[in-house]
Amino acid sequence: MNTYDMTINGRAVSGAATFEVVNPATGAPFARVAAGDASHVDAAVKAARTAFPAWSRTPDGQRQALIGQLADLLEAHMAELMELLTLESGKPLIGLDGIGSQMEVGGAIAWTRVTGGLSLPVEVIQDNAEARIEVHRKPLGVVGSITPWNWPLMIAIWHVIPALRAGNTVVLKPAEVTPVATARFVELANGILPPGVLNIVIGTHGSGIGSAIAGHPGIDKIVFTGSTPTGKKIMGAAANNLKRLTLELGGNDAGIVLPDVDPKAIARKLFKAAFHNNGQTCACLKRLYVHESIYEALCDELAIQARTVVVGDGMADGTELGPLQNEEQRQIVQSLADNAKSRGARLLTGGRAIARAGYFFEPTIVADISNGTPLVDEEQFGPILPVIKYRDLDEAIALANDNPNGLGGSIWSNDIALATALARRLECGTAWVNEHGAIQPDAPFGGVKQSGIGVEFGHYGLAEYTSIQTVKVMKN
Repeated sequence: MNTYDMTINGRAVSGAATFEVVNPATGAPFARVAAGDASHVDAAVKAARTAFPAWSRTPDGQRQALIGQLADLLEAHMAELMELLTLESGKPLIGLDGIGSQMEVGGAIAWTRVTGGLSLPVEVIQDNAEARIEVHRKPLGVVGSITPWNWPLMIAIWHVIPALRAGNTVVLKPAEVTPVATARFVELANGILPPGVLNIVIGTHGSGIGSAIAGHPGIDKIVFTGSTPTGKKIMGAAANNLKRLTLELGGNDAGIVLPDVDPKAIARKLFKAAFHNNGQTCACLKRLYVHESIYEALCDELAIQARTVVVGDGMADGTELGPLQNEEQRQIVQSLADNAKSRGARLLTGGRAIARAGYFFEPTIVADISNGTPLVDEEQFGPILPVIKYRDLDEAIALANDNPNGLGGSIWSNDIALATALARRLECGTAWVNEHGAIQPDAPFGGVKQSGIGVEFGHYGLAEYTSIQTVKVMKN
C-alpha cells in the first residue's frame, strides 16, 4: 500500500500520522496519506508568500511555458492518474458514454492547455494629449484552493492553473476521501515549478485544515467547490481579511422536456446528463420536468436505460457506473428514495443499495412526484432522478425556478428558437438547449442564487484571480 505525502515548499512532508484512503468499489483501503494539521497550513502559506514575489515577476511567456509543461506532465502520467482516480473515487476508467477517469484526466489536460494560453492584456481607457490611462490586472498573492471528492483532479486543475497563470501562488487542500491523485499531481508538478509556488496540505475530517485556510490572514483569495452550507462557512471565515472569493456551490439543475420531442430519441442523452459519474456532479440534471403528453413514454424509456446500464467496479472493462464515493452519500440517496416512496411516488427502477461490497446503489427513476418533496427540492448527488409532470410551459418554468439553487438548467425541444427563448428564462448560471452539463475551458461557468459567487473558466474566470490597478499618467 503506497503512502502519499504532502508537498510544501517543493519538498515531501509527512504528518505525525497517516490515514487510509478507501476504494469505494470494495470498501477496503488501497493507500495511505500523510495526515496534516493547521501547522502545515501555516508552513504552506509561508512558503507560498515567500515564492510569490519572484513568481509574480516571472516573465509572462515563461509562466505560460511552465504551465504548458504541466499539461505535458499530465499527459505523460495519464494512465497512472486514471487508475488512482478510479481507485479513490469509484468512477469507471471509461464510464457512461466515455464520462469517467479517462475523461477527467483528459479534461485536466485540456483545461491546462487552454487556460495556459489565456492572457489579460493592458486596457487603455484614454490616450490623448492630456493623459494616458491604463487598466492593469495584477495577481492577488496566495490563493487557497479547497476541492471536492467528485472530480478531484480536474477541479483542482480548474482552481490551480488560472491562479498560477495570473501570477499567484497556491495552497491546495483536497477532500480527505479523494486526496491521492491530486497529491501525486502536485508532487510531479513540483519537479517543474519553483519551490513554494504550488503546495498541498492534506488532513482527515476534523483536522481543521479547511478552516485554517479559510481564515488564514496570509491567504488573499479562496476558491472553493462544494456544498452551499460549507461555502457559507468559508465566506464567513474569509471576512477577517476580506479575502476574494470564488464559490461554486450546490446545484439542483432542472431540465424541461417539451411535447415535440421523441422520447426514444432523447432518453439516452437525458439519462447520461443525469447519471454520469453516478449523479455525483454539480451540474448533473437532477430534476426532469416532462410534458404530460409524453410523460409515461419518456418515463418508460428512462427506466429501460436504468435497468440496462452496467454497474460495477470501475476497474472492470465495460463498467458504465461505479459505486457512490462514500457510505454517507449512499445513505443520503437511500433516505431520499425511501421518503419519495412513502409519499406515494412510483419507483420505476431501483431504490435500494446493491448487496455487494462497496457503496453501490441501484440506478433509480422516480415518477409521480412533485415540488415540495425532498427528492425534488434537495440536491441528491446520486443515481436517482425524479421525473415531474407538467401541463404548460409557464408552469414548467416556474417549477424549475422554484429552488434556492441556480447552477445549470436545460430545455429539450425540436423548436430551437422557442427552446432558446425559454432557456433564457431559467434562473441559472448556464442554460443548455438539447444538452445538459457540457462545459468547456473558454466559456464562463458559475452559479446564481445560492449556487455560488463568481465564475470559472476563460477570460472571465482568469480575471477573478487578479485585482485591477488603474494607472493614470499626466502628459503636461
